[in-house]
Amino acid sequence: MRIGISVRGRRGQDFWRDRASQHAVCLAGAFARLPFVRAVLLIDVGDECRLPRGADVLAPGLSIVTQQQASDKVDVIVELAGGLDLAWLDLMRSRGRKAVCCRGEPPDADSGATAASGRAHGAAKPDCYDEIWLPPGDRLTAPLIRLHYRCQVRVVPFVWSPMFVERRIAALERRGVRYGYDAARAVREAGRGGWRVAIVEPDLPAVNEPGIPMFACEDVYRTDRDVLGELHVLNALRVNAPAKRALLAGRFDLVRDHRATFHGRHDLVAFVGQHADAVFACQRNDGDVRGYLDVLHGDYPLIHNSPWLRGAGYYYPGTDVQQAARALLAALRGHDAALDAYRARSRALFDAIDPLGDANLAAYAQALLSLGVTHDAR
Repeated sequence: MRIGISVRGRRGQDFWRDRASQHAVCLAGAFARLPFVRAVLLIDVGDECRLPRGADVLAPGLSIVTQQQASDKVDVIVELAGGLDLAWLDLMRSRGRKAVCCRGEPPDADSGATAASGRAHGAAKPDCYDEIWLPPGDRLTAPLIRLHYRCQVRVVPFVWSPMFVERRIAALERRGVRYGYDAARAVREAGRGGWRVAIVEPDLPAVNEPGIPMFACEDVYRTDRDVLGELHVLNALRVNAPAKRALLAGRFDLVRDHRATFHGRHDLVAFVGQHADAVFACQRNDGDVRGYLDVLHGDYPLIHNSPWLRGAGYYYPGTDVQQAARALLAALRGHDAALDAYRARSRALFDAIDPLGDANLAAYAQALLSLGVTHDAR
């Protein structure tokens, strides 16, 4: 079996900071280890068509081709990090190839069919795929996706490798930025100040402003003025308009005491490495947790409400502000003493989502074999 996975390369883009491209390389690494897979390649639907250095660490022998070059090189096409031409997909399927749409994160609950297609401007037409692959956190949307695309919908394992964040950490170190909780603790202790907390919230207009984490941080700050030194709210331009700043200034002691700063979008690893000791996150569903995994890899306290990650970090349910505040306070007061156990829980999670883990390889082997490709299509 020969497999092609779509990516979208853009000139000047940092491939290793693109989440979908990371997912594509993880899948390529898993597929390459299966005994019935003869070749795995990336199909670039962008304008770069250049294999990033180091991509073959997970997938030895990995190559990259254009969509047209892939026509005679693949038996299974996995649309993942770039939307493939629908006419080309129809042609390939008419030749006996199999087409799969693989989602790396749950679609927006308000637009499941559109998001499932991987296209920024509208959903793919029905009957263009043989299967849709969804991550575990998206299993509840399966009936909607099945209804729209009229094909089998399969839940497949979420996979992740630390090699991507490790490459980013190495690049930051060359610039003098140290990423990791031990380094952050040293900075905090040298300054003799309170904890520096970064809030990460999704860029979704339906999310209540200014958000559950900020209310929880305010609760903790009113309980103990010394525990919080700085609060950084990322992706917060929407709450930084003059009228909203005035409202926040009157409501939050953190703002009135000049402890809170609002920022736009940032590279999370670089920002945390320079400005944070802990990360506080909140979202409506499990979403894309790769940023959370980067935080856990650095051993930073991660306060979150993602049920899928409940066994790691410091979990609080739903939008319960009081429980979120208790989780934050427990992290700030007890993280140092519990650091070894915290690391062990994170490492257990990383083992479970390893692309090369036996259980994950078995699941993807079953998914590929179910497509009915038993020999190279000609």
